[in-house]
Amino acid sequence: QVQLVESGGGLVQPGGSLRLSCAASGSSFSRYHMAWYRQAPGKQRELVARMTSGAVKNYADSVKGRFTISRDNAKNTVYLQMNSLKPEDTAVYYCNAALMFTMQQYWGQGTQVTVSS
Repeated sequence: QVQLVESGGGLVQPGGSLRLSCAASGSSFSRYHMAWYRQAPGKQRELVARMTSGAVKNYADSVKGRFTISRDNAKNTVYLQMNSLKPEDTAVYYCNAALMFTMQQYWGQGTQVTVSS
């Protein structure tokens, strides 16, 4: 069982930056593929960025060049650095952990990101 706790959301002006953090409880963090999803009002949840246990990274086209996912296995934490934020980035951002070679996955409670002037 893994518990995920996100932090770092908030209100930011267009063009600004935020860094989200997701702290995972439990052991074997390095065996989890970690990802950030987001869900805007009235829209489906979408993948924003993913980083495998082997450190392979994938990004949604809409955030490439602006967002960076990283992880610190020693701290059981995954990050999402978000730069050049746009109003369309406004959403609840969720952390996801998927255990390698299984169907097990876990979600955080979400953190609100609002980009507005």
